[in-house]
Amino acid sequence: MLDSTNIKYPPLQLIQTWVWMMIESDNPELQDKGRNNLILAFGTLAKANEYLTQSLNK
Repeated sequence: MLDSTNIKYPPLQLIQTWVWMMIESDNPELQDKGRNNLILAFGTLAKANEYLTQSLNK
């Protein structure tokens, strides 16, 4: 479980946009940009996925 008490994450809609860029886009540059933004914001894609899962289940 992520401890988000002291960490400021980007807005959920922005995170969802990055995920869309990474998964749905046919443009390799957009895919890389989405992946890189998620990694910069969370450190790993696994942490980004965990945060999204927790946020969407609230």
